[in-house]
Amino acid sequence: MCRSIKTLRPPVLAAEATDEDIHAAALQYVRKISGFRAPAAHNREVFDRAVAAVAQATAELLGGLEVRGQSARREG
Repeated sequence: MCRSIKTLRPPVLAAEATDEDIHAAALQYVRKISGFRAPAAHNREVFDRAVAAVAQATAELLGGLEVRGQSARREG
């Protein structure tokens, strides 16, 4: 997979993943699977929706993970 995507959960990531960290990982993922670094204007909307959906799914995953008895990402 894409080597630019980093693990976003403790203890690999020292602090909680920020929204910016999550968005960057989602963007890298969508770039990799779509084959576009920057989509053409006619693909921009669907590309941006995909990034938002992957970011949301990532935030939900991190929010639900338990790492040594503690949640990896707190809601709020």
